[in-house]
Amino acid sequence: MNRTTVVFDFGGVITSSPFDAFNRMEAERGLPHDLVRRINTVNPDGNAWALFERAEIDEARFDTLFAEEARELGYDLPGRDVLALLSGDLRPRMVEALDRLRALGYRLGCITNNVPAGHGAQMSPTAQKADAIAAVMARFDHVVESSKVGVRKPDPRVYTLACAALGVRPDECVYLDDLGINCKPAAALGMLAIKVTGEQQALDALERALELDAGALTTPSRAAG
Repeated sequence: MNRTTVVFDFGGVITSSPFDAFNRMEAERGLPHDLVRRINTVNPDGNAWALFERAEIDEARFDTLFAEEARELGYDLPGRDVLALLSGDLRPRMVEALDRLRALGYRLGCITNNVPAGHGAQMSPTAQKADAIAAVMARFDHVVESSKVGVRKPDPRVYTLACAALGVRPDECVYLDDLGINCKPAAALGMLAIKVTGEQQALDALERALELDAGALTTPSRAAG
C-alpha cells in the first residue's frame, strides 16, 4: 500500500506528553500515580475532560466538574491545576521529521484533542510559547482541533474529517498517537497506526511504515552521531 500522508497527534508525539507532567504533579502532591488518567477513564465520553475537549463547557466549569470527579474518587484536585500542565515541550527531532517529510512530498495532517484554554491550539501558558507551537502547526496541510469541530478522538468521525480535508483515503495514511485508544479507530478505518512510546521509537517506526532508509527522518546531528 502506498502511504502518501502522515497524520500526527500533537501532544505526546510532537511535544512531550502531558501525562509525564501529570505524573510529576501527582508524585509531588502524594497522589496516586496516574490519578488524572484514572479520573479521565470514568464516563470517558461525558466527563469534564470530554466536555471541555468538545468545547461544550468553559474553563471555569471544567475546574468545578473535574474537582467533583476527583472528590468522588476521594482526592482533592482542582481542574485548573491540571490545565496548567497541558502544554508540553516541543521535540526538535519530531519537528525536523515534519520538514523532511514535506521535502519528500508527503502530505501532513494533525488531529489534536484540545480545550479552549491558554494560548493557541496547544493551550500554551504564554503567547511566546503559543507562537512557537503555531510555527510548527503551520507545517501541516490541515489541522483538526477537537475544540473547534466538536468531535474528539477516539470518535471515528474525527479521523474521517481529517482525511476528507486532506483529500485522501484512510488507507493512504500513517497515523501516530501516544494513546492506544486513539490508534484503534484509526487502524479500523484502514490507517497504519503507530502507538508512540518515545521519540526515537516513533521515528524508527515511521521510517519502516513509509519504507524509508533508516535515519531518513532523524536530525543531522543525531544521524552524524
